[in-house]
Amino acid sequence: MAETSRSPGAPALTGLDAVPGVAKPDPILIADGVVRRFGGLTAVDVDHLEVPRGCITSLIGPNGAGKTTFFNLMTGFDTPTAGSWQFDGHDLHGVAAYKVARFGMVRTFQLTKALMRMSVLENMKLAAVDQPGERLATSLVSSLWRKRDDEVEQAAKELLHRFRLDHMADEFAGTLSGGQRKLLEMARSLMVKPTMVMLDEPMAGVNPALTESLLQHVKDLPGLGMTVLFVEHDMDVVMDISDWIIVMAQGEIIAEGPPASIASNRAVIDAYLGAHHEDKSVFDEGPAKIAIPGGAEASDWAAARAREERDQ
Repeated sequence: MAETSRSPGAPALTGLDAVPGVAKPDPILIADGVVRRFGGLTAVDVDHLEVPRGCITSLIGPNGAGKTTFFNLMTGFDTPTAGSWQFDGHDLHGVAAYKVARFGMVRTFQLTKALMRMSVLENMKLAAVDQPGERLATSLVSSLWRKRDDEVEQAAKELLHRFRLDHMADEFAGTLSGGQRKLLEMARSLMVKPTMVMLDEPMAGVNPALTESLLQHVKDLPGLGMTVLFVEHDMDVVMDISDWIIVMAQGEIIAEGPPASIASNRAVIDAYLGAHHEDKSVFDEGPAKIAIPGGAEASDWAAARAREERDQ
């Protein structure tokens, strides 16, 4: 499988050892000993992890591996049982989610969080920072906030145009399709002018007509000065746009590396399909290629391969 490098930071990853916890030349996010337990269940147990700056990094793993929980911990939506982590030089232990966003790290969610009874444009404007009109004292004097409000609205309209949602600007967000809401959430996250964007299953539930548009927007982010860390189950998407891949299973990081090395990594194959099989890669073409690894899809794929080998 051929490797491709698109992001500005990708060349710095050349030659790195494809092992869990490998040090990166310029990491923007560093996690050490991050553990999250729910009673007797350990959902996340990350010894050491570094996310490279200026790259697109995929976080993959079977269902229940701890990927979303890890996102929640890094962005202040949940509190770890133990551990420390830093983003762009800022210690984020105990930092509230809204302050994490102000530092420049924003995230989207598996289930979109649009405010349905507000317009698309209002949803966009809501995400902007440094709005004096949000403070009671200044809100009473329009001259103190009008200029900034005009700047925010112009920035929102430009992003809506880029994401091809400008024709829906005055419509209620509740009228958007699922794919359009994904576009809105990604566009809204950029209103913060982040340095890192964390996308949790951005392609889930998106019809094919919008998938390519979303993919291109993700690919464009590093060129605009942003780092991307995203969770995705569609291996075609992962292999297409990733500069680096991190694999989680049972809360732990079991593999890291460029796409080509992950595609044939034994630990990754075992995590997805079980330890006792002869298949070379979970990314191989087969009678029922895995689109969402884990669960029934993996079992169906393995059964189809077994029938094929038996019939030969």
